[in-house]
Order: sequence, then C-alpha cells, then structure tokens
Amino acid sequence: MNLSNASLEHSVALALQEDIGEGDITAQLIPASQHSAATLITREPMVLCGQAWFNACFHQLNPEIILNWKLNDGDEAAANETLVTLEGDTRTLLTAERTAMNFLQTLSATATTTRHYIRQLEGSTTRILDTRKTVPGLREAQKYAVRCGGGQNHRLGLYDAFLIKENHIAACGSIEAAINAARKQTSGKTVEIEVESLDELQQAINAGSDIIMLDNFSISEMEQAVALNQQRAKLEVSGNVSQQQIDPIANTGVDFISIGALTKHIHAIDLSMRLTVKGH
Repeated sequence: MNLSNASLEHSVALALQEDIGEGDITAQLIPASQHSAATLITREPMVLCGQAWFNACFHQLNPEIILNWKLNDGDEAAANETLVTLEGDTRTLLTAERTAMNFLQTLSATATTTRHYIRQLEGSTTRILDTRKTVPGLREAQKYAVRCGGGQNHRLGLYDAFLIKENHIAACGSIEAAINAARKQTSGKTVEIEVESLDELQQAINAGSDIIMLDNFSISEMEQAVALNQQRAKLEVSGNVSQQQIDPIANTGVDFISIGALTKHIHAIDLSMRLTVKGH
C-alpha cells in the first residue's frame, strides 16, 4: 500500500478546519509579527510515526515554518527525548499545535503497539496483520503506522481483496459457491474465507481459497488445521488475540495473526510542546 499524499493533505485540511473553524481567536491575541521556537518531546517510550501529517498541519497554515526532526518514522524514542524542533511565526505554531500532536500521538500509538506485538515474534515465520478496525478517516494513516511498527497490512478496504465471512457464505449458499463466485467475478484479487470449524476448513481447502481465516480456533484446533492444510493455503488466525496468546499461536505454524488491537486498542502517546519567544 502506497501512502497517498493527496489523502494525507485532505485529512489534515479537514482536521485543521474542525479545530480552527472561523479562526483561532486566542492566537489573535499575539502580534502577527512575533516569532518563536518550539520543542516537542515525548513523555514516554514510543515508536515515532506521523511526521508527514505533523508537518502538513503547520505548512498548510504557513509553508515557511521550519521543522527539524531528530528521528525518522519507525525509530524508537525514550521518555523525555526531543522529537522535533520548530521555528516560525508564533500564531501558526500555536494554532497548528494541537492538531499536529493529535495525528502524531495517535499514529505513534499504533506504531508502538504494533512493535510490542512484533517483538514477541522474533525468530518466527508468523506475521502480524492489521484489520479494518481503524479510526474513521484515518485508515490509510493507521495502516502506514502499522508498517512503521513492523507489521503488515491486510486489505485496505472492501475493494482490494475478497474476505468471505459467515454472512457472505450463508447468502451465497455454501463455502464452495462463495469461492467460485469470487473467482468468476474478477482475476488477480486474493480470495480469503473465514471458517469456524475443521470441516469448514476442509471445504475451503477443496474450493481453492488463497487464505483461510481460522475464527476463534483453540490452540489444539489450530495445530490440527495446520496439519490438515499441508500448506495448500495460507492460514490466518483471528478473533480477540491478546499479547499473551501470540507465542502459542505462532508455535502452531500458522502464517498470519490479524489483530484489531493494533488500531483500536491504542493508548495515545503523551507528548509535550514548549514554546520560546524569539522576537518580532
């Protein structure tokens, strides 16, 4: 998935408009000619993500704001470490501050959470995937953050891959019918189907699914699924996966673990920006 600059700029513009509305009346208390420097630090360990969104928040208001990043997206920062310094007119620095930090604290939270999960899989061939359980309007951004944390993206939306679930199967009539319909509809798109039992797994294997999602399987059932599959399809585990379950699941030999918590159970990173007035 390539990061779309147009999408980024649009999401930043919407966020700024949401916050500024008809104008930042508090910033207008400050002389328009005043210039300041600012330093942004993190108050807790984190994986940095969201530089482009942070930058755009300032540059959409004033392209002359100078930002000097000390780290790159994907880098780890310690508590109280400086992330970026800024310089420019005081009004812009204060008006864009909160929106810029909202993007950075959210995307860095996703990257940091992902890194915690990834560390548990060192030495394993099992890979961590994200889901579509993202903040509305930030799908592309959060999936970028997952990659910064070391994870991999599942499908971006409903259009780039098939994911046939229980209700789709019921509406199509059977697992075989659903997979066959997907194959006839288009070529080149991955076909994945969700199964809830070993019997359904066998049906999905026979029908030629590319990926089979094992929904809420026990560890024992996962081991049986891997043996039954014999590497004919990729196997993905899904369903309320916690960090404590990562090692046991990976040890079964499945290919992927999809985790909604990467994007929906996040704790925003605690950031702080301090301003120093330089003059007029």
